[in-house]
Amino acid sequence: MRNSLDLPGRPEDTRVVVAMSGGVDSSVVAAMMKREGYDVVGVTLQLYDHGAAVSKAKACCAGVDIHDARLAADKIGIPHYVLDYESRFKEQVMDRFADSYIAGETPIPCVSCNQTVKFTDLLKTARDLGADALATGHYVRSAPAGNKRALYRPVDLDRDQSYFLFATTQDQLDFVRFPLGGLPKARVRELAREFGLAVADKPDSQDICFVPNGDYAEVIRKLRPNAAEPGAIVHMDGRVLGSHDGIIHYTVGQRRGLGVATGEPLYVVRLDADEKRVVVGPREALATRTILLRELNWIGDAPLDEGEGLPLFAKVRSTRPPAPATLRLLGGRAFVDLATSEAGVAPGQACVFFDSDDETARVLGGGWIHKTERTGTWAVDFPQAESPVSAA
Repeated sequence: MRNSLDLPGRPEDTRVVVAMSGGVDSSVVAAMMKREGYDVVGVTLQLYDHGAAVSKAKACCAGVDIHDARLAADKIGIPHYVLDYESRFKEQVMDRFADSYIAGETPIPCVSCNQTVKFTDLLKTARDLGADALATGHYVRSAPAGNKRALYRPVDLDRDQSYFLFATTQDQLDFVRFPLGGLPKARVRELAREFGLAVADKPDSQDICFVPNGDYAEVIRKLRPNAAEPGAIVHMDGRVLGSHDGIIHYTVGQRRGLGVATGEPLYVVRLDADEKRVVVGPREALATRTILLRELNWIGDAPLDEGEGLPLFAKVRSTRPPAPATLRLLGGRAFVDLATSEAGVAPGQACVFFDSDDETARVLGGGWIHKTERTGTWAVDFPQAESPVSAA
């Protein structure tokens, strides 16, 4: 007999650690697990110095959120622990975020947080506490697929977080549960009211938790005081159009705030960290067909074979739908050929794989975007660069 979490045994004999951020989603997960009779333990992570964000309602993991998580746990009637992960979070998430921007990339720290602090460190802590599963408030579904579990898009596609979980390994996926994957957000808030949770109407987190004011450059300057070095703004045809105060102020695809005027719309096409240059050009120059990935994570069933193209669907931004693409391994490097060019694909972002483009698509993994190319050629136009493949 298997319980509602697809684990053997009765709920009362099954310990579940719930990652409680202080928001409505994770609080409802804890209450649902308690109502179903599981042995529930709530854990909240203190991830950073929350002084600047303690009163900002839309920043997660701040002081007010730790307080809200504790109140929710008391209301539900479960033990609750706050763990100090500040050092680990700074090293694995904040420092990597700053270094990525300095390298001319556009990072996604929420993926790094899931990949390291939450699904590595917290998962280990859950196991140390004798848990049979770690439950989170992510909007994504998992289900058995043969002798392992597979990851799928949620019922509420407006809340789809599958893009941010592409780096989840098979071992992690087999241990983690996502109870909200089959529920719409409106129903989750209704459940919060039914459970009498004070966070029922709390706004969702929207900002990066350690950037409470939305000023990425300021955070980077604090982490890396010498990060903002001046340089030239250069047209892709070679013309020097102006100067800038640091490439950390720019992202690929940016149009506004360039500080140059030529009579034509210009966009940031590339950031050259080595030469400290912001390269600009027309919108058509943003088109991307081929992507070189690094740190590939594969959780699909089919094995990845060198040289063989695997048709799938890929997302190069969280807000874009999966689109037809082909994944290839060539010389130990992973390439993705997009069937239709995408604009503004930025290094540092993620390319996430799905088995279809429909609402019930399965997540097959993904990788970090390392370099891009406008044409649909493979290794020819890419210099040799490290792009380790680590299929899970």
